[in-house]
Amino acid sequence: MTRALRIGSLAAVCLAFGVVVLGAYVRLSDAGLSCPDWPLCYGRPLPGDIADSDALARAWKEMGHRYLAGALGFLILLLALWSWRVRRSPWLATSILALVLVQATLGAWTVTMLLKPAIVTAHLVGGMAILGLLAWLALEQFSDAPKYETLRFPAVAALAMLAVQIALGGWVSSNYAALACPDLPLCLGQLLPPMDLRNGFHVLRELGQAPGGELLTREALTAIHWTHRASAVVLALIVGWAVYRTWKRSPPLAIVIGGLLMIQFSLGVANVAVSRPLPLAAAHNAGAALLLVALIVLNFFAFRGVRSASLPPR
Repeated sequence: MTRALRIGSLAAVCLAFGVVVLGAYVRLSDAGLSCPDWPLCYGRPLPGDIADSDALARAWKEMGHRYLAGALGFLILLLALWSWRVRRSPWLATSILALVLVQATLGAWTVTMLLKPAIVTAHLVGGMAILGLLAWLALEQFSDAPKYETLRFPAVAALAMLAVQIALGGWVSSNYAALACPDLPLCLGQLLPPMDLRNGFHVLRELGQAPGGELLTREALTAIHWTHRASAVVLALIVGWAVYRTWKRSPPLAIVIGGLLMIQFSLGVANVAVSRPLPLAAAHNAGAALLLVALIVLNFFAFRGVRSASLPPR
């Protein structure tokens, strides 16, 4: 029985990763509103009667993402039911299922509220949260994981900083501020360019508009991009410290986390250097998801000693 739960939870992690990456691709390719209604597309389960071939292709991208997300939701429902039957992490599986319902609501609002930045960012964060929790659920099915209690503080610090960076990255993407600072390593030729933090990070506003309804200024977009860039430096330092501490206990895990960090940082730089082409932008989102899973593994190993005592014998 537990073997089926292992396989199902691992499959859910892979499927959730696919949903996150495809969702980023849909958003970055401007296909997020290709189907103006939800959950159907122009009132149909599949796109049709769209004369423009480009619009039809974007609609298929959007519906493909919806069906993949639906398949993930169904698999999580099965995992929750199975977890209760075998009494292994039932509350965690149920919590993930509840988060899926919230995520589906955010997905509908993303369409019906016309890509409001707060909704789009929350949708991205929700997808990453589901991926992380599914990774933890999959690890829960293995009682022979190593225990690294001395790594608890660096593990938590690295994961918390990554969560902040993911949210900031979502805010950059949902506000189309990825190229607000087109130069490197400075921004508009300055270490501290003119910025409008108040309007840039005002949550309750429409896409491309300040709270008062006027167009969002260049200074506001610069503030969004610069903050994400500065946060990336802080993230690199904290995760680098966690990698250093992890090396003493598990060199392979340290290599994985450190390698993913360097790849992700390089992708961020490359996105600015070559004006954010779609493949690089999507890869940047995928890199964030992989780094999240790696840090979830580190945190699981750091706290495994506390949680393992509650697991029933096989």
